[in-house]
Amino acid sequence: MSAFRPVELKHASRLLNHGPTVLITSHDESIGRRNVMAAAWSMPVEFAPPRIAIVVDKSTWSRELIERSGKFGIVIPGVAAANWTYAVGSISGRDEDKFNCYGIPTIHGPKLGLPVVEEKCLAWMECQLLPLTSAAEHYDTLFGEVVSAGADERAFVAGRWLLDEDKLSTLHHLGAGTFVTSGKRVKALD
Repeated sequence: MSAFRPVELKHASRLLNHGPTVLITSHDESIGRRNVMAAAWSMPVEFAPPRIAIVVDKSTWSRELIERSGKFGIVIPGVAAANWTYAVGSISGRDEDKFNCYGIPTIHGPKLGLPVVEEKCLAWMECQLLPLTSAAEHYDTLFGEVVSAGADERAFVAGRWLLDEDKLSTLHHLGAGTFVTSGKRVKALD
């Protein structure tokens, strides 16, 4: 049984606040293709409605699928998914389904039907692509509105990350297949 529970959209931006490496998923039903890529650059940009920004190079297969379908998923991998994260960030999915290639199990997101991953991962979001701006023609940044989100209740509770156990920590990319995990929590005094 999955430990994932829905996340209130008012807390969705907190899933990315601490700067984790993410997996970006895409699916275009019209051609029956899906993809997953790793990305180090993502961030919340608005709270209500919850909106996020991701950087996806214009030349990639993921970008093509996202622009064609108008939607994308964000998956936040845990420590156990480090090998998947590195692998899907190292090759193109243009010629093969990386989910199948690396044995990454997916479920269908509840609102948009996007492939999202719960096994070895800590959270996911389904996002509707916002209209492209003139800046998107020159830069690789895309914006999306979060329409559904879920998180492992052992790691994200009541709108807050716990991240106390090593196996329930997020990954942060340092380069060349090297990651660090989220650090120890520190509470400011009132």
